[in-house]
Amino acid sequence: MTKTGLVKRTYPWQTAINGVEIVFRLMEPSDRDDIVAFGRSLPEHDLLFLRVDVTDPKVVDEWVENVEKGRTITILAESEGKIIGYAVLHREEVSWTRHVGEIRVMLKPELRGFGLGKLLANEVFAIAKDLGLQKIMVRMTTDQRGARGMVESLGFRPEALLADFAIARNGRTHDLLIMTYDVTGFSDTADTRPRR
Repeated sequence: MTKTGLVKRTYPWQTAINGVEIVFRLMEPSDRDDIVAFGRSLPEHDLLFLRVDVTDPKVVDEWVENVEKGRTITILAESEGKIIGYAVLHREEVSWTRHVGEIRVMLKPELRGFGLGKLLANEVFAIAKDLGLQKIMVRMTTDQRGARGMVESLGFRPEALLADFAIARNGRTHDLLIMTYDVTGFSDTADTRPRR
């Protein structure tokens, strides 16, 4: 059973972005096959730098297990019953990093640049704050300029650059950038999500 009791926010909720009706809800174990299908619909370039291979059912099974154990909270964005994006808050239970969570956001390419990623990220920030987390980190390769611009606009700042730390499917290495956001400064002005 998913530990939805960890989340104080109300789901599902819906809005329209750029004329597209979108429902936001929490991921459940039954979403496994839809997550794999979503991953397989992404362009190859997007898949190169994902932290986990969302096209592999075994990897998604681990994700589902983390959701069930409460280590991972995933907010899905759906349109017409299909996943069009997600935001993940993953946290470790290791004592010296228990105040830090990691965010991952992925959207269908045609829906980028309209504010959907920011809405999903703000959901994660609010949940992180409710859980008592103090920092959120994001990892990306240095050539992911669009992603870096988006997270910088949300308030993330560079913390570390690790040379040749990420390796793509083709075996080529890339520098890894770690950026963080101070959740304690996040102001969720009383759930001002746009709704319909």
